[in-house]
Order: sequence, then C-alpha cells, then structure tokens
Amino acid sequence: MSRPFRPALRPGEGHTRGQRPSSRPLRQAWNLVNLSTVLGLVAAAVLRCPLTPAPHGLVQARNYPLAFPDGAAFTVGNVVFTRPGLRMTPELWRHESGHATQYAVCLGLPFLPLYFLAVGWSLWRCGDTASANLFERTAGLALGGYRERAPIRAWHGRRLDRRPAGRHDDGPPGPGGTLA
Repeated sequence: MSRPFRPALRPGEGHTRGQRPSSRPLRQAWNLVNLSTVLGLVAAAVLRCPLTPAPHGLVQARNYPLAFPDGAAFTVGNVVFTRPGLRMTPELWRHESGHATQYAVCLGLPFLPLYFLAVGWSLWRCGDTASANLFERTAGLALGGYRERAPIRAWHGRRLDRRPAGRHDDGPPGPGGTLA
C-alpha cells in the first residue's frame, strides 16, 4: 500500500513564512562559514554576473549565461542566479530564500548532492524535477512557479494505474466492446 501524497505548500506558505528578519543575519553568516555563499560569489565572479543586493538578505547574480540548470533562477548559498530578462516576484524571492535557508540547515555544500538526489527521486516518482522533491516542496512549489504533478509510481516502485475504474485497455475487447 502506498503512502498518501501530501499536497505542496499553498501560496504564501513557503519555508520562510514567519521567518523573522532577525534570523536572516544568522543565515547569512552561517552560509558564509559553510562556504556555500562563497561558492556562489566565486561562480558569479567567474561567469561575470553582476551582483546586486536582494530581498530576504540575498544577493542577486544577474544574467546567468549557462544552460544548466534549466530553471529561470537558482540559489547557491545566499546568492540567487537569474537568467537575463527574468522579473523576480516577491513570491519567487521567498521561494529562493527558502533554498538559502536549506543550505544553512544542510551545513552548506552537502545541500547540492542532497538536492540532486531529491531531483532524481521526483523524476522517478512523479516524472518532473519538483513535485516530489523535498527541497522544492518545503520552499513552496507555487511560490517557485512549479505545478504539482501526482505520483506516477507508488513508494515500492510499481507504476500506479491511472485508468478510470472499470476500464481495461490491456487486453482484447470483451463481448460487444471496442478498443479505445
């Protein structure tokens, strides 16, 4: 029996909801110490991404030029990389702030392999990179502009049957039936 699929957080319920502004300097300092923000700043310098202060104690690295990763914005420590022409909304800033907090909780750079494991799990479970990804769900799927997809596989690996009850298309038609 598979576990029920819990819906993602609703708009406004991102990981940073209720986060006090006084906790942001602590997150900023911890992400410097754990080297995740340092990695983000070095990557921004190497890629020549202009840096600007951003909401939630973040730094925006604008005009990210590479194709990977494929998202419009992504976070490394307290540095949010954005594609050219992306208009950041308050919701997206809150979503990315949630990822910065996740870097702090994961002690910095261990966030990266953990995140990619979560991407793999989500691809296997739901067929997309976010719907079953613990990190995207806790940062707020809707805040990040993601659409939640239902699982295509149960926890034990068996594909879930998506056919309506009473319909069986996997064999020859019954008496008077037709193939759909």
